Amino acid sequence: MTRKRIKILLLTVLVFISLFFLLEKNFLPGFLLKLSPDKDFELLGKVIQLIKNDYIEEANPAKTMKGAFKGMVDSLDVLSSYLDKESMLRYSQRKEANLNDIGIVLYKRYGSFPQVIGISENSPAEKKGIQIGDFISSLDGRSTLTMSMTEANLYLKDRDKKTIKLRIFKIEETKEVNIERTLLFEEPFSFAKAKGTSGILKIHQLYPPCVRKIREEIIPRLIPEKRTFILDLRNCHEGDIEESRKLINLFLKSPNIGYFETKGGTKEILSCPDDAELEKLPLVIWTNQATIGPAEAVAGVLKEFKRAKIIGLPTLGLVAKQNFFVLDDGSGLLLTSGIFYLRSGEKLWEKGIKPDIKINEEDQTFSTYLKKSL
Repeated sequence: MTRKRIKILLLTVLVFISLFFLLEKNFLPGFLLKLSPDKDFELLGKVIQLIKNDYIEEANPAKTMKGAFKGMVDSLDVLSSYLDKESMLRYSQRKEANLNDIGIVLYKRYGSFPQVIGISENSPAEKKGIQIGDFISSLDGRSTLTMSMTEANLYLKDRDKKTIKLRIFKIEETKEVNIERTLLFEEPFSFAKAKGTSGILKIHQLYPPCVRKIREEIIPRLIPEKRTFILDLRNCHEGDIEESRKLINLFLKSPNIGYFETKGGTKEILSCPDDAELEKLPLVIWTNQATIGPAEAVAGVLKEFKRAKIIGLPTLGLVAKQNFFVLDDGSGLLLTSGIFYLRSGEKLWEKGIKPDIKINEEDQTFSTYLKKSL
């Protein structure tokens, strides 16, 4: 190995160690340091001294540091992510109602390509032949291998109706597809009547003012109803926990619906203290693998309280509390700092929710879900 490569490697090690100290206080519960602080800092000092004395050039280490940061953070868990400046901009825009999208949800583990786990019906992606199970190897010529799941999903959206190029690979073929982004939904939810039901409320994303608008526009139409109401959480992978808590509170009232456990075993209990307007309305919830995060919490809590039956596919178990940090250079860190437990103590993290009635993975159509519900 050349001297230059050795020194670059040492620089990378330095960044990893430095970032380790930054993350340690915000890591998942149960994580403990194995080395003493004295030995850690002694090692850090040696690495710094080696770089200072032996590195041959006065090179700008920014690129190496970025790779080290990404590798360190993205490998922590599926949700944690290092965001560069472009991703930070997209992250800041994620709650905007007018973002254009292609209609797919991607799941990605560290070191693998993202896989399509959800497709919106009649979306540009579906019309272009994208299928659940497809792997996406690049977006607009950028490799997705080094992206986090958060980055990959953020990149699909844009304020403008720009065309995005997806490189798709399957066992039997590889192809490139150009898909024009479009405004999929004007509201965070949509409501439709269906014979034999009180209606179907589909949640697209759980950001404010979703629940407030449901109270104003949908609940007055449901109060006289006694037939089963369907809450469609398929492909709902975005939102925040507070909005999911408010949605749960429409259907049940309880001082304890579950809790987040943070580092050191500290528990942050969630409650639904208000009267539930739809407490007596029979409820069915639809899920698929793209029912992620806050939407999973809704399904899990209402199932545990025996307030709803779940129809669909098992979820991935990605209900977590996250902390967001802006770094001095304009990049940022999204770190998992707590994981969700149901009131009974059952952990949802990486376990997910098992449906009461499971559908066939090869037939995830609207008509199949409705037939199973009826």
